[in-house]
Amino acid sequence: MMEKKTASMKKKQRVSNAVTYVVLVLISIIWMFPFFGLIMQSFRSYDPKVEYGGMVDYIIPKHFSLDNYRFLFSGETNFLRWYGNTLIIAIFVAILQTIIILCVSYALSRMRFKGRTLLMRFWLVLGMFPGFLTLICLYFLLKQFGLTQAGAVPGLILVSVASSGMGYYVCKGYFDTLPIALDEAARIDGASRAKIFLILTIPLSKPIIIYTALVAFMAPWCDFVMASYIAFGHDKSYNVAVALQRWVWTNDYQGYFTRFCAGGILVAIPVTLLFMFLQKYYVEGVTGGAVKG
Repeated sequence: MMEKKTASMKKKQRVSNAVTYVVLVLISIIWMFPFFGLIMQSFRSYDPKVEYGGMVDYIIPKHFSLDNYRFLFSGETNFLRWYGNTLIIAIFVAILQTIIILCVSYALSRMRFKGRTLLMRFWLVLGMFPGFLTLICLYFLLKQFGLTQAGAVPGLILVSVASSGMGYYVCKGYFDTLPIALDEAARIDGASRAKIFLILTIPLSKPIIIYTALVAFMAPWCDFVMASYIAFGHDKSYNVAVALQRWVWTNDYQGYFTRFCAGGILVAIPVTLLFMFLQKYYVEGVTGGAVKG
C-alpha cells in the first residue's frame, strides 16, 4: 500500500515538474523574443540596393550583413567616443560609489553615535524621491563649475557619486550578519577600526562588494534622463543612450533603425557578461544584505 502511495506521489511530482518547466520555457521564449528580434535586425543590411534599412514586418533578415557594425566602428560616427564616455563614467562611478557605500555601511553597522538612527531614517525617506526632481538645480550648480555640456563626463561622475552614502541599506544589512565577535577580538589584539575594516571585514564581504559595484555600474551605463540634460547640445559628451536616441531623431529613423539595433547590442554585451560571470556573488549579496536592516 505504501509503495503504491509513494509511486503515486512521485508520478504527481513528475507531472508537476513537467508543467512547471513547460511554463518556464514559454515565459523564457516570450521574454527573449524582443532580444532575438534586436539581434536579427542588427545583422540586416541598411544598403537600399540590398535590403531596406528601416523598420520592416519580418524578423529574420533576407540578407545577413555586418554593415551596421562596420558603420559603428567607422569614422562616419562618434559611436566609439560615446561608448568610451559611457564606460569611463560607469567605471569611475562603480569604484568610487562602492568605496563610499562600504565605508558608510560599515560605520552605521558597527559604530553607535548620537543621531545614527535618525540619520538612517532620514536617508531612507529622502531616497524615496526620484533624483530627476533636482535636475534643474543640479544643472545650474554644475554649470557654475563648467561641468555641463563639454564637461558633462566629470559632471555626471560627480552627480552619481555625490549621494552614494544614501545607498547603504543592503550593504549595512550584510555587515550586520558578520559576527561582531570578530571585530571585538581584533580590537583586543590592538587593531584599529580602519585595520579591522580593511583586513578583516572586506575579505569576508566579497558578495556584497560585487553586488554594490554591479548596481553602481548599471546606473550610469543605462542613464538617459540625467545624461541628456547635463550634456545637452554637445555631441562629444553624450553617453551611448543619449547618442543613439538623438541619432535616430536627428537622422532618418527608418534608414538608421538597423544601426540603432546594432548599437543596442553592443551596449548590452558588457552588462550581460558581468551578470553571467558574477551572478553567484550578486545573488549572495542580495540575499545576505536582506537578512538584517
